Amino acid sequence: MNAIYVENLSKVYRTRIKEEGLQASFKALVKPVYKEVQAVNDISFTVEQGEILAFIGPNGAGKSTTIKMLTGILHPTSGRVSVLGLDPVRQRRELSYRIGTVFGQKSQLWFHLPPIDSFVLLGAIYDVDKKTLNKRIAELTELFELGELLQTPVRKLSLGQRIRCEVAASLLHEPDILFLDEPTIGLDVVIKQSIRQLILRMNRERGTTIFLTSHDTGDVERICKRAIIIDRGRIILDQPVKRLKYDYLNRKIIAVRFEFPQHLEVPEGVKLEKSTDISARLSVDTRICSIDGVMRWLIAQGGVADITVEDPPMEEVIASIFQQKEGKSQ
Repeated sequence: MNAIYVENLSKVYRTRIKEEGLQASFKALVKPVYKEVQAVNDISFTVEQGEILAFIGPNGAGKSTTIKMLTGILHPTSGRVSVLGLDPVRQRRELSYRIGTVFGQKSQLWFHLPPIDSFVLLGAIYDVDKKTLNKRIAELTELFELGELLQTPVRKLSLGQRIRCEVAASLLHEPDILFLDEPTIGLDVVIKQSIRQLILRMNRERGTTIFLTSHDTGDVERICKRAIIIDRGRIILDQPVKRLKYDYLNRKIIAVRFEFPQHLEVPEGVKLEKSTDISARLSVDTRICSIDGVMRWLIAQGGVADITVEDPPMEEVIASIFQQKEGKSQ
């Protein structure tokens, strides 16, 4: 059974055009001029129950707008949506009891209160009885290792600590689907890995369907089995992450700084993007050369002062997909 069914979904925003100059501004005030912006353009897809789906794309691609339509926050301009067999617009209240949401840049926790107070309030909002709520809080506290965080005001928590509490809060009513919009944004590598492990464990133990958006290709590679890529409101790719990883997520960026000048002769599969006497930025094709191999080669040069490994920006991944698809069509 499909947890999410989307057919020919579109969303058009009507925005007012701003006019410059006093006369033009007065004219626009009397008779405003509008333009239409197509945020989501005739997309169709399904998500199976228990699936972890990556819904990715550059800024302004239509990701958040799609999530808001799936959760009933926005009304579609056209098309059909079914989430857990419910219409998000007509049955929004009923649907809200069966889904959870986490927005990395927005909080559902009260800023000046400790998370435990927010948990109690959210439990009341979702009509969870006190005995059941206390049991779930205890389970989530152990699962997410919240401990003393429960009694610390949210304003005093680090970003990583807050996100852990946000995810826990979204699970208090045991939703069937969890919508995660940039859950690891701004987090360091260690915390990101912790959040990823929690998401996988939650999916494995509870069978929760996960709908994830992220600019971090690491989230996509390590969590999801399938990815949908959207750009300018249209779906441009829908395929298993294993295939996506081989075709498009096969590049890593290594930045290295040396204690003394170096002259690098890069091995096959490694491209020197830019360099100085004591630093270099390398692009690694992981299909040809492993990260482990490149790291060993760099260390063998001697005098490594600092080294970092990063994913290419999502915008570059999207651009690469466009280039390859256009190349195949010609």
